[in-house]
Amino acid sequence: MPERTSDGVYLGKVGPSMGPRLFGGQAVAQALLAAGEEEDTGRLPHSLHAYFLKAGSSEDPVEYRVTSLSAGRSFATRRVEAFQDNTLIFSMIASFQLEEMGFAHQVAPAFELDIDAARSALDTWRENNPKANSAPIIERLQKRPIELVPLDPGAIFGSKIKAEHNGVWMRMREPAHASPIEQRGLLAYASDMMLLRNALLPHGVWPGSSTVQAASLDHAIWFHENPDFDRWHLFVTDSPWAGHARGLNRGHFYDIDGRMVASVTQESLMRPQGEVRERMLAAEGERETPQD
Repeated sequence: MPERTSDGVYLGKVGPSMGPRLFGGQAVAQALLAAGEEEDTGRLPHSLHAYFLKAGSSEDPVEYRVTSLSAGRSFATRRVEAFQDNTLIFSMIASFQLEEMGFAHQVAPAFELDIDAARSALDTWRENNPKANSAPIIERLQKRPIELVPLDPGAIFGSKIKAEHNGVWMRMREPAHASPIEQRGLLAYASDMMLLRNALLPHGVWPGSSTVQAASLDHAIWFHENPDFDRWHLFVTDSPWAGHARGLNRGHFYDIDGRMVASVTQESLMRPQGEVRERMLAAEGERETPQD
């Protein structure tokens, strides 16, 4: 939870990192919790829309400045701006609502809700890939507070080209016994994990590869139900489009009982680099019509 330093200003502590850049999920989660600290009416966040403006440092704390944009009987809207060294690196608007009853429906998850089968598949993949446990991505993910069990380890952790439709089981490594607003913060943190890569999977490219410059551009979450991230949630993801050095990623979180608890969308930068970029430029040149 960010620490309040003055009216509407909060300091987010340094968290676990996978490199020199600030993890986007950490910024989203801390900003959401800072905005929630300004709420005292029982409203909970139902949506947020965020933009990553500059790359932040994972080694420095982040200052979050919260501004109230509107407040009614049911809804309230707050803007949160994040700074490091007085440089604006992140901006978010979050909307809060008092719980109400209403019409309800949801689509069913695209995959079977069987965490035991997913665990077994992961164990089998590790047995067949002796170097799996020492793979850089797996080693780095162990530093995160979220435990992951992918439905297709070869696509998520390995080097297999895969369709853009995927799924990952997620929960806290250690029970947090958190409040409803904190549980939404935990889901917000997890929502930026294993999402950006969906638009890259059909192209056989992975974040961190020398063939692509990848980064999150924006992030949106809609909270449908109160999550309990001490329990397993299946994050079902896909990418319906990519082009112009950008990719669209989206996903739904389902709890172990099959409730859809949140939906997420994100646009990412996926700019080709090196030989891949040269091949694309050459192919583009061949398609162009010569000018007289």
